[in-house]
Amino acid sequence: MPIKVPVVFGRLRNAGELLLAGWVAAGLLGALGLKSIAAHHIADGLLVAAMVPAVLAVSVDVVRLFIGQRRLGVDLIALVAILGSLALGEYLAGAVVALMYAGGQSLEAMAARRARREMTTLIRRAPKTANRRSGDGIRTVPVAEVAVGDVLVVRTGEVVPTDGRVVGAAATVDQSTLTGESLPVAVVDGGRVMGGTINAGSPFDFVAERPANSSAYSALIRLIRQVEQDRAPLVRLADRYAVFFLPLTLVVAGLAWLLSGDAVRGLAVVVVATPCPLILAAPIALVAGVSRAASRGIIVKSGTAVELLGRAAVVLFDKTGTLTSGTPAIREIHTVADIADERLLQLAAAVDQLSPHVLAEALVAAARERRLPLAAPTGVREDPGSGIVGTVDGQRVAVGGRRWMAGIGFDVSALVPSGAIREEDAGLARIHVGIDGFGAGTIVMADFLRPDAADAVRRLRELGVGEIAMVTGDRRSIAERLGAELDLDRIHAELSPADKVAIVNHAVAGRGGRNRSGGGPAWGGGGTVVMVGDGVNDAPALAAADVGIAIGVAGATVSAETADVVITVGRIDRTADAVAIGRRSLGIARQSIIVGMALSMVAMGFAAAGMLPPVAGALLQEVIDLAVLLNALRALRG
Repeated sequence: MPIKVPVVFGRLRNAGELLLAGWVAAGLLGALGLKSIAAHHIADGLLVAAMVPAVLAVSVDVVRLFIGQRRLGVDLIALVAILGSLALGEYLAGAVVALMYAGGQSLEAMAARRARREMTTLIRRAPKTANRRSGDGIRTVPVAEVAVGDVLVVRTGEVVPTDGRVVGAAATVDQSTLTGESLPVAVVDGGRVMGGTINAGSPFDFVAERPANSSAYSALIRLIRQVEQDRAPLVRLADRYAVFFLPLTLVVAGLAWLLSGDAVRGLAVVVVATPCPLILAAPIALVAGVSRAASRGIIVKSGTAVELLGRAAVVLFDKTGTLTSGTPAIREIHTVADIADERLLQLAAAVDQLSPHVLAEALVAAARERRLPLAAPTGVREDPGSGIVGTVDGQRVAVGGRRWMAGIGFDVSALVPSGAIREEDAGLARIHVGIDGFGAGTIVMADFLRPDAADAVRRLRELGVGEIAMVTGDRRSIAERLGAELDLDRIHAELSPADKVAIVNHAVAGRGGRNRSGGGPAWGGGGTVVMVGDGVNDAPALAAADVGIAIGVAGATVSAETADVVITVGRIDRTADAVAIGRRSLGIARQSIIVGMALSMVAMGFAAAGMLPPVAGALLQEVIDLAVLLNALRALRG
């Protein structure tokens, strides 16, 4: 299991790489100045001083890669070139190679810096105290002191401190952080509530069934950390090409030395073959992709994420808040009395102005969108989780459940005529409205697909993504209905956060990604797996995927921190933009690498023939670098 370096040490390493590049550049420029005044010995000493830290740095990288992953990368060629230059007195050539290495490391660090911070925001959000009933009063105690059997009070808007069962009045809880369900859930007396959910109604009591450190919310935090630790290291784009380029360089250099008897000729081959196009071009193309993505409201946290997006083969979407808006909206209005649809909505929204319920807020927002004037209600009484009643313009208006409305004296026999609401109502919320003692109509609310969801799926298919699936904690009937509308390849519903991680792990294993666990039907093919989500409950799955994309995460800081990519606007079609930018950036990076290597191999032939000394080879390599880097910068354009 890889050991994660704390953020502070990562920052120190990045600063050290920049310092090394500056040191080598300063030494090289100083030496050139000294050589111009014939101070050759001092200049050589300065060049050696500039190269020594670079030798140490590249040696550490070579050894670390070999110990950690049992393989050699392109950095070995740079190490051989610098050491050979020192041994043969070709200090200027060695310093040029050292500068290219140090500069490449700095650029790659900038491109590949991963934003995998500890989940401090999630930990801060977890409740530190609980309101425990003690005798005739309520005492605030540290959450660690909560014991099984304690009766706890959760005020409106507070986070439930642990798992338990409701006692007394019904509770209305928002459990989207754990299940992804967008609509608040009414929990009756004896019903179960989970730690980490939010009280979306009036205060309620519940009996703790577990200590806080054993709640579902605590398990979610542990799951995120475990997934973070289980990620295997990624092979750099440059190192994949080094599999054949490294031995080729060493063989050509060895033959040049053996056949000519001149070690300098062998050094010239290594110097001209130093894979600066590999070290520099790929990171620059990927960094350009990061910049390009930012202009579209897509924050990509590393060049590595751009590369992985470019190889996307599977895209998994959460449903609530990702493919759907995550906010209830009116789907249908059914009236059973002589009243217009808009008047029914106007009266219901007027009463609901005084309710904190999510559905009430959605009704009020819908009325205001239609520019319906809302009178101030009087005599309002609300039964949390059941309904609200008050007087509007002299009419007694009740909004809530059918059974509750009958219980306060309304005749509900005419509500919801047979067949008025279609059978495909799974996941829909029915809000009944009564006026002056009679049921007047029903407002049906639902969580709708984002208007750009279908376009996003279509564009992903055009970009060559092999499989597009949904993974959600919502009910299967809802997921299958929406999945059919989008023509998705697979639907995985009624999942816990751990189930989502298992699905992602299996997809990654089947597509040749970094993790290798999970079971079920094979996904097939090769490439990377992208997970797209928005809520806290998606954070472990985002971390498990090759690329995690958090969309529209205002307030969902845990998802934003866990994800590799953050879409700052609430548009799902930006997912297709991210993949398109990744495809283009990766293509340009590969093109730069292949062209640069081809030119380097031609130059190696001239060096092996004795027609290109080390210093000239180093300068020619700089010309090759310039050509491939200019090509890499094309990734900045759309």
